[in-house]
Amino acid sequence: MAKPELKELMLRRPRLTLAAAESLTCGQVQAAVGAISGASEFFLGGVTAYSLDQKIALLGVNRRAAARVNCVSAEVAQEMARGACRLFDSDLGVATTGYAEPSPADGVIAPMAWWAIAHRRRGRFVAVRSGRVECPGEPRIEVQQIVAAALIAELVAYLRELRGS
Repeated sequence: MAKPELKELMLRRPRLTLAAAESLTCGQVQAAVGAISGASEFFLGGVTAYSLDQKIALLGVNRRAAARVNCVSAEVAQEMARGACRLFDSDLGVATTGYAEPSPADGVIAPMAWWAIAHRRRGRFVAVRSGRVECPGEPRIEVQQIVAAALIAELVAYLRELRGS
């Protein structure tokens, strides 16, 4: 993970703040960011919300839309990222949701996840990005680690683009 670069990019002017909303990764994104020396200069905190009710209550996820997809879609990830921004009053919010294991009952044959990044300025969202990570054949813990690393890599890529580096 490009953790030292993440700190440097977050602290360039104008400084940015970050919050996380996790489901599938169950705190691994927060742990990776928190492991950066000086993370308290930009990381405001995060929430792990596994259940639909908590995603609604804490992050403002749309109940109907999320229920139709068992809380796993690009739209749900984006709502979670925007919800993290609002909950922590941060500039950037990141989120993960997905399946750490196959779920035949849900038509999921291999582990997969959606990640999202939301960026806001002065209370208005200026960018929301999302993507999908496929993890066929990977065990549960590795899926969580792969998805957390992918999200952080995407955040660094977004910040490089934003900062022109």
